[in-house]
Amino acid sequence: MTKNLIIGAGFSGAVLANLLANKLNEKVLIIDKKDHIAGNCYDYRDKNGIMIHKYGSHIFHTSNEKVWNFIRKFGDFNQYMHKVIAVIDGIETTIPFNFNTIYDVFPKTLAKRLEKKLLKKFEYNKKVPILEFQKQDDEDLKFLANYVYEKVFLHYTTKQWGVSPEDVDGAVTARVPVYLSKDNRYFQDKYQGLPLEGYTKLVENMLNHPNIEVKLNTDYKDINENFDRTFYTGAIDEFFNYEFGQLPYRSVNFKFEEYDREFYQSNSVVNYPCNYDFTRIHEYKYYLNDKSNKTVIAKEYSEFFELGKNERYYPIPKDENIELYNKYLQKAKTLKNIYFLGRLGDYKYYDMDKAILRALELFEEIN
Repeated sequence: MTKNLIIGAGFSGAVLANLLANKLNEKVLIIDKKDHIAGNCYDYRDKNGIMIHKYGSHIFHTSNEKVWNFIRKFGDFNQYMHKVIAVIDGIETTIPFNFNTIYDVFPKTLAKRLEKKLLKKFEYNKKVPILEFQKQDDEDLKFLANYVYEKVFLHYTTKQWGVSPEDVDGAVTARVPVYLSKDNRYFQDKYQGLPLEGYTKLVENMLNHPNIEVKLNTDYKDINENFDRTFYTGAIDEFFNYEFGQLPYRSVNFKFEEYDREFYQSNSVVNYPCNYDFTRIHEYKYYLNDKSNKTVIAKEYSEFFELGKNERYYPIPKDENIELYNKYLQKAKTLKNIYFLGRLGDYKYYDMDKAILRALELFEEIN
């Protein structure tokens, strides 16, 4: 008899399935509504031999040894370190805003003056959240704070979240700091890269076990068997039929375009904080250094999640939303042997490594 049902074949579900099958030698049925495994990390090679990330760029990064050692069992990674370019006042420069950006966008004498004042005020290599950075009394630093807020943060945040930055939770605004460094990398984690054979293959390797059965195009409501344990990585409000109301999410729409040239832009991701309706453009061949005389890009448009119309991407961390989630969480706690996890189950903005860590820790708890 199959002991475990897992709903959702993304990282959270796949990690748990592997551990239950491997460590406890238990049977697992893992299902997904989608027609593929790997959730929003799903990727595939197109007709040009380019590895396409269907749901936007996914760059693996972690400083957690446990997570890194676990994920490495299922595939090798390259040494790709992510950098993001933004177009500010028509100039291509580095994001997060750092000392290199200052020299890119300002005249040299002003840049020097700003650098000197910043180093006097803050320690080198410090990340200062933009809303905290705005609390300056020095005129030059006030000017810089307002410039960064306006050119990098304000319009991009409004496009991405559909509200002004003041209405966005601090956890989100902290992701866009002013970085007092010359380090152009977007992440500073010890381990960074992309799986050489792609995320789908990585998840496939995780699920490749005689104790694991995978069913795609399958809804949880269509499963009639009984299980000792159920792990739900879908939306927690959907599980309870929206009893207390719907949890809000931001969604993303990707417009794919193919070009008959080697490269479309100078970098894998280029942000457009102040121009156009899209937030950024992804160009996929940079990630695994794919060779092709064609290239594929995706323009990313943010929008609100609407049931039946698009996908849930980012939980919106506002007090009233957390309050609503907590109602579902309390109800979830009354259920026996049903566990909720993942970005949708926990209503949390998880990076991949955090989702994996959550699954590893939940397994330890059960075990």
